[in-house]
Amino acid sequence: MPASEARAENLAARLSALGLTTRMERRATYTSIEAEVPEALPAETWRAVLEVVAEADRFGLLASSLTGRTLWAVVGKAVPATGDVRGPGHQR
Repeated sequence: MPASEARAENLAARLSALGLTTRMERRATYTSIEAEVPEALPAETWRAVLEVVAEADRFGLLASSLTGRTLWAVVGKAVPATGDVRGPGHQR
């Protein structure tokens, strides 16, 4: 398992352990983790949730009166190394 995927799995597991239901979506360049946040989430749990998502590459919270609150986090996948990225004629 690539390190980025292991990181994403770890973040999702830790959020689940805090009582949030998570879902993951794997894309070509990143993995996203989303969780619905209940209205009555204790302050101590919020602090723990923020500590977890702070380890992601990006995170945020979407809040709407229609859909509630959705926490999201993104873990980027490593870009594979290539040969000379400057192109032909630019080699030293």
